[in-house]
Amino acid sequence: MGWITWIIFGALAGWIASIIMKRNSSMGAVANIVVGVIGAGLGGWIASLLGLGTVNGFNIYSLLIAIGGACLLLLIIGAFTRMARDR
Repeated sequence: MGWITWIIFGALAGWIASIIMKRNSSMGAVANIVVGVIGAGLGGWIASLLGLGTVNGFNIYSLLIAIGGACLLLLIIGAFTRMARDR
């Protein structure tokens, strides 16, 4: 995929993940893109370790992997944020 496609794909995956994780009101467009792109990488890496495939194009399967990775990323970020706040 080209970089413009990655931005669109990341924005879509990050936005859906932020809705699922109930963080949509605190995230903007740039945060959704960053979380979506990093989440796609994370989800693709985990899926390839499990033998489930990778993020290899703009399709539903890749989008589901990217959303899963973005949700996992938001979960990890939330845990670290809570730990830092509770200190």
